[in-house]
Amino acid sequence: MARDYYEILGVDRSTDKEEIKRAYRRLARKYHPDVNKEAGADERFKEINRAYEVLSEPETRARYDRFGEAGVSSGGGGSPDMGDMGGFADIFESFFSGFSNTGQQQQARRRSGPTRGEDLRFDLKLEFREAVFGGEKQIKISHLETCGTCAGSGAKPGTRPRTCGTCSGTGQVRRATRTPFGSFTQVSTCPTCNGTGQTIEDKCESCNGLGLNQVTKKLKITIPAGVDSGTRLRVSSEGDAGQRGGPSGDLYVYLFVQADNEFEREGINVLSEIKISYLQAILGDKIAINTVDGKKPLTIPSGTQSDTVLTLEGLGVPKLGNPVARGDHLIRIKIDIPTKIGNEEREVLEKLKEKQLGSAAKGGIGDILGGIFGNQK
Repeated sequence: MARDYYEILGVDRSTDKEEIKRAYRRLARKYHPDVNKEAGADERFKEINRAYEVLSEPETRARYDRFGEAGVSSGGGGSPDMGDMGGFADIFESFFSGFSNTGQQQQARRRSGPTRGEDLRFDLKLEFREAVFGGEKQIKISHLETCGTCAGSGAKPGTRPRTCGTCSGTGQVRRATRTPFGSFTQVSTCPTCNGTGQTIEDKCESCNGLGLNQVTKKLKITIPAGVDSGTRLRVSSEGDAGQRGGPSGDLYVYLFVQADNEFEREGINVLSEIKISYLQAILGDKIAINTVDGKKPLTIPSGTQSDTVLTLEGLGVPKLGNPVARGDHLIRIKIDIPTKIGNEEREVLEKLKEKQLGSAAKGGIGDILGGIFGNQK
């Protein structure tokens, strides 16, 4: 029984076309006969090519999803409703592919020519202040670079790749099918050269014939001020190197800002919370508080209530792309009411109570403070 094509490529049935393409490239590179000399690698490579050939085209993939191998094999009967009309699905596949031969030929030519390298992703964690003010970060990435020994040809110095004998250098093979409607030709990627149009007899020892080497590289990344979690930075040409002289892909750096113990962020504003004594709330005060810019003075107005929000303008987060414009620092006030007080303090507060509420007032100090500050969470 034929293996499931999705299982062969290691993808789910809901996987999109681009992810199928990436899975195919990864496996084809691993099991290519020029690279992998293990027993069974050649058959595995053919199996991978067949799976990709079916799943990369929406029409053949739809037939495979509905009818399985029978819907895409040359001898398959397709839908059960087709009765004795064996191969009917393949007839139409060949018929319609006849109209798209030009596009397939162009695609094969692109494969045999320069190809752009793959884009890479790197996840970078930032501390809160690093995200606010930006700066430089050094990272390490592993990517493919053009082999310096063979200049990317894959051939041993002094030799050169040869034209593939299977496809005569076109990177594609043709299969003719005779039907009651006439003869039709189907074009697919050459399994011998994997669409490159060339084979290498004497491989470069530095890259084992791939033309590329895996290299770990240090990069300095400039972080703009005001970035936040989810911000994506593009570093041009730092992805995988292209093949056969093609351009390199790009590196995409995804930023994730770590939570801070003291500050939160809301847009371009910074939020924090401080506790003051009930005496500071009654009388007012001038204190120094922590901000992202260091210690800054804050005036507590007399009679400040719990959950009052005070503002320090211009001490928030710089606006991304316009670091001159900054948000504000918003400080939520919490009032610390003591659960125990000394005799001297109690005496003063009792006198205050008599003055405020009169001699008829009853109740303890908690009632007075509750009346002044209200309930606190």
